[in-house]
Amino acid sequence: MGAVAPSRTTRMLVAVVEAAFFDLDKTVIAHGALVAFGGPFRRAGMVNRRVLARTIWNGLVFRTFGADEERMRRFRESTLQITRGWDHATVTSIVHRTLAEVIDPIVYDEAIVLIEGHRAAGRLVYLVSASPEEIVAPLAEHLGLDGIIASRALLDADGRYTGEVGFYCYGEQKVEAITELAAAASIDLTRSYAYSDSATDLPMLEAVGHPIAVNPDRELTRAALRNGWPIVEFVRGVPLRDRISLPTTARARLITTAAAVVTVSSILAVVLLARRRADATGRLRRPAVS
Repeated sequence: MGAVAPSRTTRMLVAVVEAAFFDLDKTVIAHGALVAFGGPFRRAGMVNRRVLARTIWNGLVFRTFGADEERMRRFRESTLQITRGWDHATVTSIVHRTLAEVIDPIVYDEAIVLIEGHRAAGRLVYLVSASPEEIVAPLAEHLGLDGIIASRALLDADGRYTGEVGFYCYGEQKVEAITELAAAASIDLTRSYAYSDSATDLPMLEAVGHPIAVNPDRELTRAALRNGWPIVEFVRGVPLRDRISLPTTARARLITTAAAVVTVSSILAVVLLARRRADATGRLRRPAVS
């Protein structure tokens, strides 16, 4: 027997689900996640200063000149070679044990406000990152998010990294994973939001109805101006422990404020576009969210 199409009434009863997808590095946190955890990994004897310096240099190059396919391929392969032989359980333990120490000083207050606003508006919130799931998952859990889409490394029979990747969450791969998630969770991408700092995430930003460029690199800035997308600058850090331990009344005020920020985002997009076009430099920075 063939499948019976749902009636119009049945379709109308299906709830519309919206979501917000946040890139991690330089969008929710101020530095690359791998660089941020370099200290704990070095203290554990897993990397040395030379490796850390090279990773930081690569991040600076990406930030200044953009991350084309070839640069990202070389960076991915060098990173995977570094991790070959690492014990998965040890890495997971280090991340969980040092999460607050590493992430607290570099998480963006503005990102947390927007996350709270989306959650208050009833949207699902996900971290979508090329960083490994061993880092992304604990942070998402710490923030109380709904889930992650992240890179996944391959392990051998002894639970050690092979130096190969099972899934690289980058570019079009991000969109494919988001599309699969949207189909499974009945998420309407045309009514959903995405935030990123990098032009490598243009496919993800173009896949949603509300793309926002955060601290964008040069290429993403040009694309945002061309398409009339909002450009926001995140500058303020806040310890997660302070955010999580807010009294109920203060937290309620924060969520109310954040919900208002998200609600007026479409209006801000129009205003920002008009102001940017009037700016002689072709680039206007939006004031930090209060």
